[in-house]
Amino acid sequence: MKAVRIHRRGGHDSLVFEEAPTPHTATGDVLVKVHAASFAPDELAWPGTWVDRAGRDRAPSVPAHELAGVVSEVRYGTSGLNVGDRVFGLTDWHRDGAAAEYAAVEARNLAPMPNSLDFEQAAALPLAGLTAWQGLFTHGGLRTGQRVVVHGAAGGTGSLAVQLARSAGGHVIATGRGNAADLAQELGAHTFIDLERDSLEDAAEQVDLVFDTVGGDLLARSANLVKPGGALVSITAPPLVTPVGGRAVFFIVEPDRAQLAELARLADTGGLRPHVGAIYPLAEAAKAFAAKRHGVPGKVVLRV
Repeated sequence: MKAVRIHRRGGHDSLVFEEAPTPHTATGDVLVKVHAASFAPDELAWPGTWVDRAGRDRAPSVPAHELAGVVSEVRYGTSGLNVGDRVFGLTDWHRDGAAAEYAAVEARNLAPMPNSLDFEQAAALPLAGLTAWQGLFTHGGLRTGQRVVVHGAAGGTGSLAVQLARSAGGHVIATGRGNAADLAQELGAHTFIDLERDSLEDAAEQVDLVFDTVGGDLLARSANLVKPGGALVSITAPPLVTPVGGRAVFFIVEPDRAQLAELARLADTGGLRPHVGAIYPLAEAAKAFAAKRHGVPGKVVLRV
């Protein structure tokens, strides 16, 4: 099969489009014919890109852990999926990803693909969607009527967080650069704070939850926005300041079939749309990684 692989530690310039063995499926796996894949911009530096769960070197490795495609093989011990099913989901961080014509994936990490999305849109949903869901609800405890700040509202994760928070009945305050204002409000934000022009502290009253996808100084300043009993949740780094009377949470997203199914349901009922910023052919994966690191908003997707 054709695949994108990286043989030595480095950046996107080290990605190679080449022939590779079709992946072996283990008990509980399915083999997916990949139609589209997406990635996190920093995943080439993740430990799981280079070693398996036992700490053994596994290079060359295939990046891009989000996928949408069609099940072509089902192994023993697999339940809930059949050959021919259109699926989307995540590959394990310590196994090869989906920047390839085929990917071996644990069936429990996949769900039926939303009927209303094409493969490229569906590939943009799993990582960002699960991250937004878990940040808002699992760790943030967001409930109807509460006020939430979403930092980085134009990004792949932030744009979905805005939609999910709004659909859950939250009052959504989105932040970002000025050119993101129209998108954030189109997605459902009640208020937009232009961080290039407005003072965060002056523009945002105290809220029940801050969901951070940006980090740095913005994360440090956000603790003061949180009401007692509220939460500051970040996917970038552990918050160094805990809100007075509240919680500070850093988490790494986990695969979850039930949550994927709920994201698919919301997509099919019109309440959720992933933001695809650019699509590249698989052979141009290096350009795709470079584009994302240079600030393309939303998700960058590989068409396989």
